[in-house]
Amino acid sequence: MREIRINKNDAGQRLDKYLSKRFKTMPKSLMYKYLRTKYIKLNGKKVQPDVFLNEGDVLTLYIRDEFFDIKKDYDFLKAGKELSIVYEDENIILIDKKVGVICHQDNRYDADALNLRVLRYLYEKHEYDPEADKSFTPALCNRIDRNTGGIVIAAKNAEALRVMNQKIRDNELQKYYLCIVKGCPKPKHAVLTAYHFKDESTNTVTISDKPQEGYKKIITEYTVIKPSSALSVCEVLLHTGRTHQIRAHMAYIGHPLLGDEKYGDRKLNLKYHMKRQALYSYKLRFAFTTPAGCLNNLNGQTFEVKEVPFLDKI
Repeated sequence: MREIRINKNDAGQRLDKYLSKRFKTMPKSLMYKYLRTKYIKLNGKKVQPDVFLNEGDVLTLYIRDEFFDIKKDYDFLKAGKELSIVYEDENIILIDKKVGVICHQDNRYDADALNLRVLRYLYEKHEYDPEADKSFTPALCNRIDRNTGGIVIAAKNAEALRVMNQKIRDNELQKYYLCIVKGCPKPKHAVLTAYHFKDESTNTVTISDKPQEGYKKIITEYTVIKPSSALSVCEVLLHTGRTHQIRAHMAYIGHPLLGDEKYGDRKLNLKYHMKRQALYSYKLRFAFTTPAGCLNNLNGQTFEVKEVPFLDKI
């Protein structure tokens, strides 16, 4: 017999969902049998699979030891240690993701990614225990392309992840980017509206002035902060967040980003020896318009990275 006390991260979910996450090798048919036959009890009583768990609940389990096997050779311990932290509290971390680092592992970068670095960091700080938090893993709330740097938000607990995802979905965060563009946009400040289509097969997007089938509306606001006839520095505020939105939209109006090999000017990129787009998500402002629970302390705060690496190009 073993007991499990439900913690904050595991609360608020159905019992059968929790058990499926906690005991990945247990067949679902066996799990439901254990519940029917009282081999799994909640607070000492028989329980239905669809009951929702509360913090402090105690599960009593009379199940085979094999389902409790512990694997401590965690993949995230193979990830790099380097993290440039802009801000951290008990709920979130704001990380300055460097250019070249991928947010989530894939087939090419399966041993090192920002999400794995976050897990290693929290594990080594004793703030994340995979054995205690079986149904929750700290996670990134937003992502940035590998060849773009800037602020990425990581949630340390389930409540922070839920709230932050809602804030991002409801556009209650203001994300500012710095970029270097070809020429000097006119006027020096504008709010651009257009329509965006993504070709999944080529991972490229097309911009149109007019609505078309399959196209989604985008709004891009830019301000020229360092004008020049050759190259200008612009601050961009995204009002929508579509794939390659800034890169494609600025190229569409005739001012592609320096270093952008997909939408940019190849000759210009060669001249300045730039192989990656000059784009950085350098500033983040929390502008909540609805209650934010455990993240209320962030409302109205602005965070900014200390250095944007490509600004020495001009």
